[in-house]
Amino acid sequence: MTVDLTAPLEGLKYERKNHIAYITIDRPDRGNALHKTMVEPMKAIWAEVRTDPWIRCAIVTATGEKHFCTGADVGAVASRGGVSAGKGPMSEEVHWSPRHNRVWKPVICAVNGTVASAGLHFVVDSDIIVASKTALFLDTHVNVGMVGALENIGLAKRLPLGSALRMTLCGKAYRMTAERAYQLGLVDELCEPADLMSTAEEIARQICANSPAAVSLSQQAVWSSVELGYRDSLEYGWALLRMHWDHPDFKEGPKAFVEKRDPVWVTGEE
Repeated sequence: MTVDLTAPLEGLKYERKNHIAYITIDRPDRGNALHKTMVEPMKAIWAEVRTDPWIRCAIVTATGEKHFCTGADVGAVASRGGVSAGKGPMSEEVHWSPRHNRVWKPVICAVNGTVASAGLHFVVDSDIIVASKTALFLDTHVNVGMVGALENIGLAKRLPLGSALRMTLCGKAYRMTAERAYQLGLVDELCEPADLMSTAEEIARQICANSPAAVSLSQQAVWSSVELGYRDSLEYGWALLRMHWDHPDFKEGPKAFVEKRDPVWVTGEE
């Protein structure tokens, strides 16, 4: 299925400015819940972020100040009698987050309000999490008879185990405040609601100023440490940094520093 990203999208807004891709969940009347009609547009967006060298960073956020994403549209699930995904491998069925779509460019998640269940995909799989002080984090899978697994495994990588389990097993009875999420490291930057996007954009601009090739490989090195053992992740990181030694940016960075000028990075846009 071909998706025209310049046309209005189902439940989503997509913009590109200053080397940043803006992905906005846009169903405020439904708590910014995810619907199966959003899957193909989301896959197309992440494909463009992944392959277009002009894009150096992405920001994921949502419309309004009340909800970031309340998960799957449970009403739609009930009417279908199940979720829209089939029974194939996860790589063929789940396409919401940057990790699901093999995107190795930095992604900032700007959490503007309550995030629940499937909405947590964007939180646990983004690189940097900025949240409004009014944001809340919860998981409601068990409340509606579903298994909390993919997003919850991500939570267990970013939170103390007991906190991830409390959110998973207590369901809607436990809501983690933005302040508590910040204390535990799930949130990296806490700000007033009015400052959410400007904070996310400032971080994105800082990232965009750096070598795109070095940023991507550095990102992969750090994420590998979550998935591999310590020795294996060090070996993988060593392989990545050696690979970069032949890249023009490896010479341009020190040269620009000595010459006291801004570096001119290879962007792949030529």
